[in-house]
Amino acid sequence: MIRPLNVLPEGLPVPIDDGMAAHLEGMRLPSIMLASTNGAAVNLAAIQNKLVIYVYPLTGRPEIALPEGWDEIPGARGCTPQACDFANHHDELLQLNTMVYGLSSQTSDYQLELKNRLHLPFDLLSDSDFQLKNTLNFPVFEVAELLLYKRLTIIAEQSIIQKVFYPVFPPNENAAQVIAWLKSH
Repeated sequence: MIRPLNVLPEGLPVPIDDGMAAHLEGMRLPSIMLASTNGAAVNLAAIQNKLVIYVYPLTGRPEIALPEGWDEIPGARGCTPQACDFANHHDELLQLNTMVYGLSSQTSDYQLELKNRLHLPFDLLSDSDFQLKNTLNFPVFEVAELLLYKRLTIIAEQSIIQKVFYPVFPPNENAAQVIAWLKSH
């Protein structure tokens, strides 16, 4: 049975902080080019304004089943609710002079389906070569022979990571957490 992607099922396992993102605060975003759903490439280090990047493992599609056991992996489920949460709070983030990107290891072509289906007001970045894993040691996991990013959210300013939300749970409340932090800092 294919479950609706925009609803978080009851009883999902809560991810624990395994310390795999503890080193990120204070690090500089690397000068790497990432493909964007707008067709351009984005250099994270060149963005000097406040920037939120929510990193998610895998975008599901309504007609395709998620990998076997997906709901049992702590923190895996919730990419669509998280994207919707950031879309719903996008205007408020803009009022806080903050840019938003979603990021996964999927290709931009694959991500474009999600952006169009959900009418996201921001772009998604593809790190299919795992440049952030290789340069900043972003946490990853494997499932169904896929290497995927663990869910985390960073806030950067002048290309320095100021705040890391990890683990992120529930993902459909992440934008409100980010906004609360931005308002208090």
